[in-house]
Amino acid sequence: MNQYLEAATRAARAAGALVRENFGRPLKVDLEEAHDIKLELDVRAQELITRLLLEEFPNHSILGEEGDVENTSTEFEWVIDPIDGTVNYFYGIPHFCISIALREKGELIVGVIYDPMRDELWRAERGGKAYLNGRTIEVSRYTDVSQSIVSVGMSKTLAEVEVGLSIFQDLLVRARKCRMMGSAALDLAYVATGRFDAYIERSVNWWDIAAGVLLVQCAGGQLAIAPSAVQQGKLSVIAWNGKIDRVQLTRVYP
Repeated sequence: MNQYLEAATRAARAAGALVRENFGRPLKVDLEEAHDIKLELDVRAQELITRLLLEEFPNHSILGEEGDVENTSTEFEWVIDPIDGTVNYFYGIPHFCISIALREKGELIVGVIYDPMRDELWRAERGGKAYLNGRTIEVSRYTDVSQSIVSVGMSKTLAEVEVGLSIFQDLLVRARKCRMMGSAALDLAYVATGRFDAYIERSVNWWDIAAGVLLVQCAGGQLAIAPSAVQQGKLSVIAWNGKIDRVQLTRVYP
């Protein structure tokens, strides 16, 4: 592993240990919205990741769900989601992860996703293969949507719900199974591992998907990422194994 990948791996495991040891314990809620929760632990986990990374690379910048550290003189930017799946975490559902990626001049070069409850760590670096706990992984080989398991994510504004439900309803009939899991980063890691055949979400943040994007690419999959048509400032993402015709996945909302 290169120095950036090693640093990201150490930071992800450290943050994972922090959130794992607090799982199931009383948690301080910083902000509670209709469809989301912000925890004090989210902030603490990002602060830990940031401190560990900047100790090694003090001139790098940070883009994170819980705040940024800007440095306009650097070409390196870490993209961090300290707990992707916070609502799952808060309610005691053991499906969440730490997501850390590094961009150089805007191009992804390192991605790490760590599920501390299953002790599963995915990693990839630009131009290499994708790994899960040191084992090479690849996307699935299914070629038809009828054979596939598709995860569909959606946020909760009315426009997003309408679009997400139309996609979910269409695929619910045609795919083998549809899932809605609550962690975009793990959805992408599962596509890279072949557990899912595709993941679709029409309004998601960059820090939710950055590490997973590189994993899917390095595992042989394909992605289509564009500005969200349903919420300004967010992204639309389709990730799939590259073997299913994309039209089969997105015929309702191309």
